[in-house]
Amino acid sequence: MTVTSWNRLAATSVLLDGFHALKHAVRFGAEVPVAVAVDRAAALALAEELAPDVRDTLDELLTEVPESTYTSLVPRPHPTAVAALAVRPSRAANLDRLARIPRAAPVVVLDQPRNLGNAGAVIRLAAGFGATGVVTTGTLDPWHPTVVRGGAGLHFATAVERLTVPELPPGPLYALDPEGDDIRGVKLPDDAVLAFGSERSGLSAELRTRADHLLSLPMRPQVSSYNLATSVAMTLYHWSTGTGAPLQGRGELRD
Repeated sequence: MTVTSWNRLAATSVLLDGFHALKHAVRFGAEVPVAVAVDRAAALALAEELAPDVRDTLDELLTEVPESTYTSLVPRPHPTAVAALAVRPSRAANLDRLARIPRAAPVVVLDQPRNLGNAGAVIRLAAGFGATGVVTTGTLDPWHPTVVRGGAGLHFATAVERLTVPELPPGPLYALDPEGDDIRGVKLPDDAVLAFGSERSGLSAELRTRADHLLSLPMRPQVSSYNLATSVAMTLYHWSTGTGAPLQGRGELRD
């Protein structure tokens, strides 16, 4: 493996930054043409301890390189000193997965998000809950290296795409908004599309108009807002428990 060959592949591949991103990508079926480690034995020992299910695959994939070579390949060296390149899933396959009805789990929509780290954290959450996918609207690229790093390689465990509001997947659209109905009184269906506004400005007018239902999360008075990833986690947890219990009180949500 040479720096030149890495750079040639990098132009059309997804950077997996660190051991855990590589572990998750392999676990969920990513095609990984090249993977490197400064200390191959240490990386395999980590796999033996934390991910024995992919240890043999990593043994075949990993090439040991000098630290100077490794640091030249990645913009921000990871503490595990492991990096890899993976083939991005096809847009057609992701769109097919997102559009398929009936769905067994919701689709999460981040409406014009601004923070790359927040988007990565949401993708990691969505994968953990088994969501069908995560869609972003606006200019943020959900496959940006910083988002993939924040998602720990779990982009490959769910469908991740950027779409316009008219292109959103089918299904009843539930949007989180401070003026919405308390989520505790609503049972979210498996085919729901769950939309969350941007960190600063909330829902766009276009998405708010498109929404079938506006929902709010309970919040103690005088608390101004939840973190975006926290809001997504609370909503997915509510869906996963299948509850729509009678209300015992109500707070306020500001996305």
